[in-house]
Parts: sequence; structure tokens; C-alpha cells
Amino acid sequence: MKKRIGLYISYVLLISFSVNAQSFYDYTVLDIDSNDFALSQLKGKKVMIVNVASECALTPQYKHLEALYRKYKDNNFIIIGFPTNDFMRQEPGTNKEIKEFCSEKYDVTFPIMAKITVKGDYTEPLYKWLTQKRLNGFDDSSVKWNFQKYLISEDGKIEKVIKPIVKKSYPIF
Repeated sequence: MKKRIGLYISYVLLISFSVNAQSFYDYTVLDIDSNDFALSQLKGKKVMIVNVASECALTPQYKHLEALYRKYKDNNFIIIGFPTNDFMRQEPGTNKEIKEFCSEKYDVTFPIMAKITVKGDYTEPLYKWLTQKRLNGFDDSSVKWNFQKYLISEDGKIEKVIKPIVKKSYPIF
């Protein structure tokens, strides 16, 4: 009986360690054209993850995000946008429509990924990592609205969660 309990405890600890061992760089997501985008290619860069939407009062933040990206992209900084329809259906478009909107309306050049879910039962695994302390080792958070930002350090750790309403002076460096 003691041996069985010991094996069970070892198994639980192993599973727990495996879950906690997840890294930002372990994830691969789909870009807006449905190609794999391995986050491991971002090692050594500061990354801002932003959930975006085309029909939100905060949508003009695309302009500020693009300006920030252009200013710092040569300094090992990247922004990655994740369209979501989770907040009042403010991103109803297809990936093709989202790509056209971002390009034509805001001249977005930072990477936009395929539309995902950032809350609820079907949350994208990366967003589970971003929002759960047991996975990210930083803190529990919830995605409050469109344009919430997660700042990831050069070594793949969450440094800061920036509220959706903050739009001009992102504290990134």
C-alpha cells in the first residue's frame, strides 16, 4: 500500500512538474494564413501579445501598436496580434477579412495570427498559459476585453499585463 501511495505521489509530482514546465517557447500557433508560427523563433526578443478586434471602440489602438512596432522592431521587439470574437462579437470576420482590414485600414506590419478564443472552454492553449499562474509562474489573470496586452521578456517570461484601455505609452523597455 505504501509503495502504491509513493508511486501515486511521484506520478502527481511528475505531472505537476510537466504542467509547470511549459514555456512560452513551447507553443506553436497558426498565423492569419494558417501557417505554423513557432514561438520558439522569438527567443531573445521582447514580445507583446495582444488580443485584437476590428469592430471595437479600442480598434484604433492598431495605429499605436503599429507605431510602437515600427519604432522598436529593430531592437529585438515584436508584437503579435490574436484576433478574437469573444467580446460582444467585435471580430466577426474571417481570417482573410481580418488580414485585409488590418492591412488596408491600419497598415499593420506586425504578425497577425489566426482568429482564436481567449476565454472560456475553448481557450487557445497559449492563452491558458498567459492567464494561469500554474502554467506561467507569473500570475493568474483574465482577459478583460479586446486589446489586453501581455509583455513577455527576452527569456520567455511574463513581465507585465497591460490593461486594454492603455494605448499610447506602453511600458515596454
